[in-house]
Amino acid sequence: MSAYKDTAYTDRLSSAANAKRAALEEFRTRTAAGDPAAAERQASRLAISMAREARLAERKATRQAEAARQAAEQAAQNAARAIQDAEMEAERAARARALEIELKAARDARYAARKARQGQPGKARGR
Repeated sequence: MSAYKDTAYTDRLSSAANAKRAALEEFRTRTAAGDPAAAERQASRLAISMAREARLAERKATRQAEAARQAAEQAAQNAARAIQDAEMEAERAARARALEIELKAARDARYAARKARQGQPGKARGR
């Protein structure tokens, strides 16, 4: 039993392959011959490509400059915050020291008043 051949399908395949080969040959001869229109199109594509690369490089440089500016701004804010924190800590320490001195003065005043009531300056009772 012989295999069924769909000649219409095989014919379509071969004609498509022949058309592709013909288009490829035409393209090769056109570009190989130095077609001025093809050269012009190629130059146009190259110019567009170079302009696109230049724009991309410019955008990248702009983004990098913006990132550097933001980093510098952040560093300045961090430095200002550190200075403010140091000032607040120094102020807190000064208030704590002033309170300590005030409490010591009050304690010394109470001690002096108690000794004055006892009538014995400088000596503790019962010693």
